[in-house]
Amino acid sequence: MAGTDADEGRIVVGVSGSLGSLAALHHAVAEARRRDVEVLAVLCWIPPGDEYGFRRSVCPPALDAGRDAAVARLRQALDQAFAGGPVGVRLRGQAVRGETGHTLVHCADRPGDVLVLGAGRERGRLSRLFAPSVAAYCVRHASCPVLTVPRPQLQRDLEALERGHGLRELMSGVEASRLRHKA
Repeated sequence: MAGTDADEGRIVVGVSGSLGSLAALHHAVAEARRRDVEVLAVLCWIPPGDEYGFRRSVCPPALDAGRDAAVARLRQALDQAFAGGPVGVRLRGQAVRGETGHTLVHCADRPGDVLVLGAGRERGRLSRLFAPSVAAYCVRHASCPVLTVPRPQLQRDLEALERGHGLRELMSGVEASRLRHKA
């Protein structure tokens, strides 16, 4: 049967539950259908208090709680993306402990793998300095092709509203829509 050999690769997709990651998940499933390969949905997580803080004060119950929360977030993201219905491809979810970029690159390590990511939010220079882009990290370090899926229009509109911009544009779009429906 096609798609069962490990050498054929997989579509590895980073999942966080954001609108961008859900768009990436849909794109990954469409690509997997086309190639007849498995989708590995990966949600990366770090222990409460970050890895450094966890190493200084090891607390197994906190680690278990962090892992359980990550698994629950992954299940919720998959349910939101596909409404609990069948997706038409082999889909496996995995919550993996580690920094996002490094962990995703490590997961997409088979020959023929493709790594799919949501493009993420627009960020200023200062935030890019302290928290580099996961997509940029993956493009630089992955041994497989990396595909970034643009942010959905809804996410861009919501981000503009959060910044206090875009309300006028959003409202003018609503007005234009009303005028089209009246005509």
